[in-house]
Amino acid sequence: MKTKSIISLMLLSTVLFSCKKESAVEKDGTGEKPVANQSPYLNKIYEFKQAPGQFTNDLVKTDILIGSAGNGLVSLGAYGGFIVFGFDHSVTNAAGADLGIYGNPLIGMDMEFSESGIVCVMQDLNKNGLPDDIWYELAGSEYNASTTIKNYKITYYKPSKVTDDVRWTDNQGKEGFVLRNQFHAQDYFPSWATTNEISFTGTLLKNTLNPGEIITNKPFAFGYSDNGSSEYIALQESLGRGYNTFDIDWAVDAAGKKVNLTAIDFVKVYTGQNSNGNPFSPDNDNERSRYLGEISTEFGGAVDLKLLKK
Repeated sequence: MKTKSIISLMLLSTVLFSCKKESAVEKDGTGEKPVANQSPYLNKIYEFKQAPGQFTNDLVKTDILIGSAGNGLVSLGAYGGFIVFGFDHSVTNAAGADLGIYGNPLIGMDMEFSESGIVCVMQDLNKNGLPDDIWYELAGSEYNASTTIKNYKITYYKPSKVTDDVRWTDNQGKEGFVLRNQFHAQDYFPSWATTNEISFTGTLLKNTLNPGEIITNKPFAFGYSDNGSSEYIALQESLGRGYNTFDIDWAVDAAGKKVNLTAIDFVKVYTGQNSNGNPFSPDNDNERSRYLGEISTEFGGAVDLKLLKK
């Protein structure tokens, strides 16, 4: 996750922090309005499990996300950290984009810093109001890329001392660390964990971290949250606050086969890259190795685009 307080001060003068949608509306002869008694914004958080990271056990107040969007953030932590949420209604699958998800990628030219999150959706088939049916990934631009790893699993290990880096291993035979830095001194291992090891599984996106006078983490073309894509930039410029859009038609099952969903009830967003934010790795002692912190998707709320006023 980028150290926003520092990067923002450095880039404030040059970086912008960073469709209409056919609405599901009622018409009363005086214009258009959202469907009665339905909020366009998420209204419930079902689960929030941060992976280790520099804002883990810090940016954790999910109540700021309910009933609005873009007014606050939570950090999902390193790869796999996730949040599960829903609306006060089923989100119908209509033509075009259905969901808008807010983050805070940096979008200045040659100063990009995205922390792309993968999005999954679920329909409440058993009608029990809980996200315990089948998750379907919304296949973004990298889903079929040769650099994308499906069924990726990572395990993080609680360090013996709070001041130690957090070690991880994965099912690809690799290991590494979530690096601590001087800007955040709290425990990087999540307080929700009841054991000394925690694991996450999902799809792994390639790393896009680049060294330079300004370290960047490049965005992907489409289909990811906290991602400074061209669409995000266009929305930022036209609306003053960007977000990433998602089409329920992108849903695929575990085998990558397209799934036809008429509506969804739950959404999951998780950090999709495994990067400690160090472009000089495996050299962790470079003076800039610990400058940024891990790549960690930030989540600022979500909206049912069909219920937004035009």
